[in-house]
Amino acid sequence: MIHGPSLGIGAAIASVVIVIVFFGINGISNESELILEQTPTIDQFGPPKVTLNTFLGNGSPVLGDNNAPITLVEFGDYQCHFCNVFFHTTEDKIVQKYVETGKVKIIFKDYNIIGPDSVNASYGAHCANEQELFWEYHDILYSNWTGENNGWASSENLLKFAKEINLDLDQWSDCMINGNNSQTILASNEDARALELTGTPAFFVIGTDGETTRLFGAQPFETFERIFETELKK
Repeated sequence: MIHGPSLGIGAAIASVVIVIVFFGINGISNESELILEQTPTIDQFGPPKVTLNTFLGNGSPVLGDNNAPITLVEFGDYQCHFCNVFFHTTEDKIVQKYVETGKVKIIFKDYNIIGPDSVNASYGAHCANEQELFWEYHDILYSNWTGENNGWASSENLLKFAKEINLDLDQWSDCMINGNNSQTILASNEDARALELTGTPAFFVIGTDGETTRLFGAQPFETFERIFETELKK
C-alpha cells in the first residue's frame, strides 16, 4: 500500500522560505525490471531520462559497505505512515542480515509528498549529514513519528532531535537557515518524478548485473530477502 501524492510542497525554515512544486504521474507495477543507462553527458530533451544517477545521486550517504554487490534505494517521506511501518518492521532486519554482512548497501532519497514538515525533516537529515550523522537523524525522525501534518516534525522538534544525537547545534542551525541542501532535495524529488513514482515508500533493488527491481509499499522482510537471495546467486 502506498501513500498518494500531494500536488504541491512548501517549506519555511527560519527566515528562509523555500517553495517546491511537484506533479505526480502514472505509477509503475511492482517487481518489474529495467536496464540502467549510463549518465548522459549532453543535455536531454523530452521526458526525463532514467540513468544510474537517477537512483544513486541526490541521496543519503551509503549505509553499509560501499563495495556491497546489491544496492537498495528507498524513496521516502519522513511523514509517510507506510515509510514508518517499513522502518519499524523491516529495515532493521535488512540491516542485520544483509547490510552488516556486506551484501547490501542502502541509499535513502527524499520524495516529499505530504506537507511542509516533510521538507523540513529532509533538511534536518541533510544538515545532520554535514556532521556525518545522517542515518542517526533519519532514525530519530522515524522513531518519533506520530502521524501526518500534526506537528511532530516542527522546527522546534527538529532542533530537539538534533540535540538528542549530539549535533553541533550552531552548525546545524546555520545549515537549516541557509538552506544548504535545497538543490539536493529538489533534485531527489525530480528523480522520483522521472521514475513516475506516485507514492512512498518506493524501493529499487540494483542487482549484481545492473538490473533493477522495483517494489512499492511497506513490503515484508521476506519479499526483500527473496530478491536479495536471487541476486546473490547470479
